[in-house]
Amino acid sequence: MIKKTLYFGNPAYLSLSNKQLVIKFVQNEQAEENQKEVNKPTRTIPIEDIGVVVLDNPQITITHGLIEALLNNTAALITCDNRRMPSGLLLPLEGNIIYNERFRNQLEASLPLQKQLWQQTVKAKITNQANLLSTVTKETINCMYVWAYDVKSGDSDNMEARAAAFYWRNIFEKELNFVRDREGDCPNNLLNYGYAILRAVVARSLVISGLLPLYGIHHHNRYNAYCLADDIMEPYRPFVDKIVLDIMKEYKEIPNNLTKEIKAELLKIPDLDVIIGGRHSPLMVAVLQTTSSLAKCFNGEIRKISYPIYPC
Repeated sequence: MIKKTLYFGNPAYLSLSNKQLVIKFVQNEQAEENQKEVNKPTRTIPIEDIGVVVLDNPQITITHGLIEALLNNTAALITCDNRRMPSGLLLPLEGNIIYNERFRNQLEASLPLQKQLWQQTVKAKITNQANLLSTVTKETINCMYVWAYDVKSGDSDNMEARAAAFYWRNIFEKELNFVRDREGDCPNNLLNYGYAILRAVVARSLVISGLLPLYGIHHHNRYNAYCLADDIMEPYRPFVDKIVLDIMKEYKEIPNNLTKEIKAELLKIPDLDVIIGGRHSPLMVAVLQTTSSLAKCFNGEIRKISYPIYPC
């Protein structure tokens, strides 16, 4: 079953009753535009149906009992800052019955194995970027396919950076003179929001697969609690980029503070249709296949991570 992604952008009181998330909208005197939301009756949603929850309003109250129930059912809880951009992620400490064994296998993975897994990850990322870029420009991007083929163990020649420089120069309209920077101009804000949702989905799946999101195969920033999630999400980024491209075509102007309508488009990321293992699958399900295959690689059962292919 596909888990739901829930977004709360208005004042609300969220609680738990009979294994259901209970939503009670709260009166907000300053937000006349939200009166339709305020006047909605109390709603309930089964906890077992929820995969991701986004809290995007400082006037949201959530009970500890509900948080506990969400975590026990391996849901990811995202909080947003005063700019209404994702700033925090809460995940369960345990999501798999053999968590200790898989955690040990992950920690004890040899350096050659980690380098091979990163090689596979970079190859998949560059290939998906090339496929998307070929679709957008209507031209075959031969150089990127060559770079993907030439990725060595551990990406010692840093093909990822070379491909990224070319990709970002060409993926958006030339007039934008786009530079990828978290604090940069639009559409960086769209990318930041979309990648935050993707990161939460990947981190959630890693926990379910019995892996520790903070211990990466390539990323090892001491201040980053989601290094492995940042590794594994790389080949999935082009799927987010495509949504951003579609949003930019639909909206003539993208505000610095994203509207609820734009966020609603980005919140469809977990439900995107992707191809993995030759079959169509929702992105959230595909990510779980990826993290499950990674756990098997650490356990010595297989030698290749299962990643999606962006159709070209």
